[in-house]
Parts: sequence; structure tokens; C-alpha cells
Amino acid sequence: MKKITYISLSILLAACQAPKEEKTEKKEIQLKPYPEVKKDSIVDNYFGTEVADPYRWLENDTSKETAEWVQAQNEVTFDYLAQIPYRDQIEDRLTELWNYERLGTPFKRGKFYFFFKNDGIQNQSVLYYQKSLDAEAEVLLDPNKLSDKGTTAINGLGFSKDAQYMSYGISHAGSDWVEIHTMNLETKEELEDIIKYVKFSGISWKADGFYYSAYEAPENGSDYSAKNEFHSVYYHKIGTTQADDKLVYRDEKHPLRNVGAGVTDDEKYLIVSTSESTNGNGLKIKNLETDGELITIVNDFDNDHSVIDHLGDGKFLVETNFEAPNGRLCIMDIKNPSKSNWETLIPEKEYVLRGAELAGGKLFASYMKDVKSKLEVYDLDGNYQYDIDLAGIGMASFSGDKEENKAFYSFTSYTQPTSIYSYDIENNESSLYFKPTTDFKSEDYITKQVFYSSKDGTKIPMFITHKKGIKMDGSNPTFLYGYGGFNISITPSYSARNAVFFEQGGIYAVANLRGGSEYGEEWHKAGWRFNKQNVFDDFIAAAEFLIDSSYTSSEKLAIHGRSNGGLLAGAVMTQRPDLMAVSLPGVGVLDMLRYHKFTIGWAWAGEYGDSEQSKESFENLYAYSPLHNIEEGVEYPATMVTTADHDDRVVPAHSFKFISALQDKHKGENPVLIRIDVDAGHGAGKPTSKTIEEWADIWSFVLWNVDAEVKMK
Repeated sequence: MKKITYISLSILLAACQAPKEEKTEKKEIQLKPYPEVKKDSIVDNYFGTEVADPYRWLENDTSKETAEWVQAQNEVTFDYLAQIPYRDQIEDRLTELWNYERLGTPFKRGKFYFFFKNDGIQNQSVLYYQKSLDAEAEVLLDPNKLSDKGTTAINGLGFSKDAQYMSYGISHAGSDWVEIHTMNLETKEELEDIIKYVKFSGISWKADGFYYSAYEAPENGSDYSAKNEFHSVYYHKIGTTQADDKLVYRDEKHPLRNVGAGVTDDEKYLIVSTSESTNGNGLKIKNLETDGELITIVNDFDNDHSVIDHLGDGKFLVETNFEAPNGRLCIMDIKNPSKSNWETLIPEKEYVLRGAELAGGKLFASYMKDVKSKLEVYDLDGNYQYDIDLAGIGMASFSGDKEENKAFYSFTSYTQPTSIYSYDIENNESSLYFKPTTDFKSEDYITKQVFYSSKDGTKIPMFITHKKGIKMDGSNPTFLYGYGGFNISITPSYSARNAVFFEQGGIYAVANLRGGSEYGEEWHKAGWRFNKQNVFDDFIAAAEFLIDSSYTSSEKLAIHGRSNGGLLAGAVMTQRPDLMAVSLPGVGVLDMLRYHKFTIGWAWAGEYGDSEQSKESFENLYAYSPLHNIEEGVEYPATMVTTADHDDRVVPAHSFKFISALQDKHKGENPVLIRIDVDAGHGAGKPTSKTIEEWADIWSFVLWNVDAEVKMK
């Protein structure tokens, strides 16, 4: 096992007062035996290939056997982590770094301004409102009071046109399931209207009610694992029961489709978006004034389309990547709605369109150029006016109102916590509205962007952040993060959790892999389906670049990813176990042959393919599926898989089966552990306290297993 220096409290206190380093003793950490795990004799036949699945019993997340297994695994993991002598100090430092006031970007609905605020280490951010920007802000909804453990989170907001009512979703213990509640904003009175079994839904008001998307109630005991089918749109009228809600849209012929609905700002049209996967959507529109039929605008799933708003006279502003992989803005006329007839307002650019918004008589287009924000302003005829100047290399998010001259935008980077700017639209003037005060000295750190070559020669961007002046001699602890999928970009943002690693001389690197949307739809498709190996090659090349450039070495490198990024970490550690010292697959998709059989997993088939779809698809998935590529007798890096018992997005069975196979086949002294959070889900809505505990464990595990010299304040 690895050795570590034990430092007494008295020595730590003295170290703060004198520059002289004290010699310390090293002591071995004792790893408890891994739990004995039974194996079933289940074998599946995929197009003539037999595949054993000995740990399938762990897919039953509510069984007594699985609960006992979870408890036994956690005992091994938390005993190991407790022996790392600086683990508690890291948690204390994380708490200090996290404890600063944070403000969300203000937004206006009706006559009220709203914003989220966290005083520091509140488990959940609190929703405030005020009647004007000069008025005193009041607490409107404090989710910290909705559960003893801080595990209830706000998950979606919707407002009536006159802002008399606010509907809000709440989720418990990190689950994707949402309950919608409604409040009278004038009196703060909670209405009796409660809507259940909502999932992957907005809340969009029309008159005295709202539209939402939901599933039928699952069978008892299967809330977090059963396949979700027949996603449907309903309309709820205030003062009635959910049983009385009107079914607006359901596709009876296609149970495995998702559907969402939104009302245009003038409440004249309902927009219904349908999808078969996480990529591409169809569009339907209903005239609410005439209560007409749903008109099909797009009936395929080849591209992504988003109706921004109704411009009047049956014309709509639409964002699309149809015939424009980097995105463009179009005008769609309901009288001639075929997408081939859409008129381009702002054409596709060399960089990627991320969204657009109407505010103060202008059109604000948010772009991403080399994974950095670019905010462009246009008149309503699509003529370019100017850029909004931003405060450096980072990401901005804009929030405005069509009828208001005042808008807001946020800005953040890897070293700068999120600041809020007030923006005068008429005069193109920005002023600092809120800047947080933290215990982290941003000015002591630097972020730079590099471009490296992947296996096939493709240039991949990567951000590298570290303390100024550190030596590039291959000895630096380095944390490499990636995602690479689902058209999702990993963009610069500040996180207090990373600050503690920076303070220990750590280098934090983020590789912007193919499969994301960093360079539009072509970049996405270069990393999906049969091109998925490109993503792993990009990540491996990132690690090799960091090593070859003397930022770090294999002995000092940790890799991490979550969800689809958990698949990334699992695949790369099984393909190149020699490349890193630590691997951290978080809430990962690790069983690529059966992922589609649980909750919403079927929707990912458009991204990955389906093992039962064809022999070619099976062979592609089988070739990189982390669970199925663990080899007997291989020495794998120190590994800590992380998951949660209420994860109904990527069910914990992925992680359960993967670690069972790894513990069975791995050789050598490196620990291979699983950390299973309780009363937590895929990540959204996780309480601050749980997040701090998790990252104290992660950083302790990383620093210990890369043999870092840890100096706590």
C-alpha cells in the first residue's frame, strides 16, 4: 500500500508559524478485505457471442441483499478514507472556501425581480424576490426548510403572465422525479394544487393554469429503476385536482419518446417538442386563441430546433442547426411552416450559437468561440450592432426581458467566482452589480488554453489551470477532467471544490473532447455511436500531452468524469491502466450492454447505439464497455467509483457491477473502492454539506494515491 506522512495537530499549528519543515513519520494505511460477492450464472447471447453477467442481482436496488452489499462496501471505503490523516483538514478547508455569498443572475417576471442566493454553506440556494431593484429583497422560497437534511431542492419555476402565481418543482434526495407546487405571490399562500410524477419537464403558464410533462405512476418499489414510458403533456387548471388535468399530447404509437411543451410570451401559441433521444427534436404548434389542432412543423429528429418566441402575425424566431451545424437563427411562418422555407435571420458562423434572447428591443445572441463566451447584439432585422465586452476568458449567461431596458449577465472563469453585471441595453453599458468575496486568491492562479493532437491528428482544446510560478518538472499532482458526449460543452467556471486542489500545487486540466458541442454538431457526431472511441482517444492524448509536456507524470495523474464522463473514466482506465495513478468514474454509464433497460436509459440509444439493435452495434459497445473490459490479473490504478442510492438517471447498478468485477479481477496493492452516497441522486440538488463531504473524500483519495506533499493551512 501507499505510505503517508502523519502530522500531529501541534506540528500543523507550528508549521503556520515557522518556515522550518518538520520531519514526520510514515505509516501504512490498512485496507479492509473487500466484501465477498456472490456470482450468478447468467449468460446472455448477443448475435452468437455469449456474455456472462454474474452480478445482475445487484440491479435490484431495493433488495435486502443489495442493501447489505452497499453497507459492506461503504464500510471498506469509509474506513480507508478515515485513515488519511489530512482528510478532515481538507473538509475544513473546503468548508472555508465554500463559505462565501453567491448570487444567481436576476430575472424579471411580471412586476417582480427574482434571484437565487446562497449565504455560503446553505445546503440549497434560497429564492428571493423584490418589487423593484431598489426595494428590499424578501425570501420567497427556502428549500432548506423543506427537509431536515437539506436534500429537497427547487427543480424548475413557472410564472403566470401577471405574476400572480408561481409554480415550482421540488425534488427529493437527488431524484429526477419532481412534484409541482403553486404559490400566490401576493400573499405567499401555498395552494392545494400538487402535481406528482413529473420528470424532464418545464412549467409553462397559460391563463389560469400551466402545461407540464409527466409519466404514469411507477409500480411500487420501482420508482428509481423502472423504464419510463409514454411521456405526456398535460394542462393543469388552478383549483382542480391532478386527476382532472387535461391530456394535451401523448404519442400512443411510440412509448419511448420524450415530449415537452412551452407557451409563447404572448400566450397565443403552444410549442410542443418531441424527441427519441438526447439529440434532435420534432416540433408541433397549436394556436391557443382558436384552440386549433397541433400542426406538425418538423416530423423528424435529424436536427435540433428551439422556438425562441412568437414575433407576431404567425411568425416565430427559431434557433436551429438544420443546414447549419454551428447553428443559425431563422424566421418561421406558420402559413408556410416547412423547415425548408425558414428564412435565415442570422446565418451560421464559424463559431457555435448557444442561444438567443429578445430584450429591450434588441436580439442578444450567445456564442461560444474556442470554448469561450461571445455575446453579440443585433437589431430585430438581424443586423449586427456590437459585442458586449466580457471580463476575460470565461463564460457568460444573459438574462433580459422583452419590455425592459435593464438586463443582467453573469461571468465566471476557472479562477474567478461568478460575478453579476447590470446591463443598460439602450446605451450598451455594463456595471458591476455583484462580486463575491472569497478566501481564494484568484490573482495567484492562471488559466491557459492549449491545443494538442489526438490519435487521428484532430486538434483538441484543453484548459490548464494552476498556481503561478510552479515548476513544470513532471512532479505536479494533476487532475484531468472530461465528458465528451450528448452535445454538451464543458465550459470554464469557478468551483470552490477545485480551489483546495489548486492550493496544494495541483494542476486542473479540462479536455474539450469530441462528442460535445464545443465546435457544433459535426464535433458532436465525431464522438458518438460508432465514433465513440474518438472520445477515449482524445482523452488519452490529453493525458499523454500533460505527461510529455512535463506538467505531470503517470504516477501523479488522476482522471475523472461524471455520468457520460464516468463512462469515459471507466473506458480509459480499462484501455490504458498504465497511464494514470488514480481513476474516479462518477455516476457512470459502465454497463453498455444493458444501460437502455433502466429509467430513461433508452433515450441514450441515439448517442451510443443499442446492444440489441444489430450485431455491429453490439460489437461496438462491447469493445469499450468498461464493465466488460476489465481483465483478469491486470494492475489497475487506484480507483474510487462514486454513485448514489437515489440516482434514477444512471442507476447505481452500473457502478455496483463494475466495482464488483474490478475487485474480483484486479491485482496489486492499489485500492479499488466504491463510495455510495445515501439520500442523493445523479448530482442535481445535492446539498452543500454532502458535496463538501464527497469532495473531501475525493481530494484526499487523489492526493494520497499520487503521493502528494500536502500542506494544509
